[in-house]
Amino acid sequence: MPYDQPTDPEQLRTLLLGAGRRDAQAFHALYVAASPKLFGFALRIVRRHELAEEALQDAFVSIWHAAATYQGALAAPMTWMATIVRNKALDILRRQGTAPEIDLGQFDADVIDQLHDSADGPAEALQTSDEARALAHCMAALERAQRQAIGLAFFHDLTHGEVARQLSLPVGTVKTWIRRGLAKLKACLVREGL
Repeated sequence: MPYDQPTDPEQLRTLLLGAGRRDAQAFHALYVAASPKLFGFALRIVRRHELAEEALQDAFVSIWHAAATYQGALAAPMTWMATIVRNKALDILRRQGTAPEIDLGQFDADVIDQLHDSADGPAEALQTSDEARALAHCMAALERAQRQAIGLAFFHDLTHGEVARQLSLPVGTVKTWIRRGLAKLKACLVREGL
């Protein structure tokens, strides 16, 4: 099957679904198309070439095994794969005892930006943008401390202890902020019809 524009979101979606059916050619084409960008993403997190390669390799093993569970309505293919790469890169940093450094000054804007994904097709983009707007609205309604704690835990995949270190707070406080923030977020999303 020819793939003329392998970085096109629809082509990536087709390749990912093919990998989910255990099509080795589709998986290879997916790797060729996505690995340069995903490697760069991993490198920004781990900051060492060999660790970025390890994160990318671990991520593609996970992508192969999880491709059948990919749901295009929830995330664009590159977003889904980047999340896996990010998690693998953070796992590597944790194993080394290195806490990822996060610029809290830019953090709120980054969280809101990550909620928007322009890589979908028109129909998916409309649905995703409505959901992203509702989520961004609800996140913005949270207190700053709750928004940061939730963002660090879920967007950066940090443990409660790592969030506490980033925010220089006790773990119990962070757990409370996350629990209360998620409750407020859920109530807000219910009001928004999600």
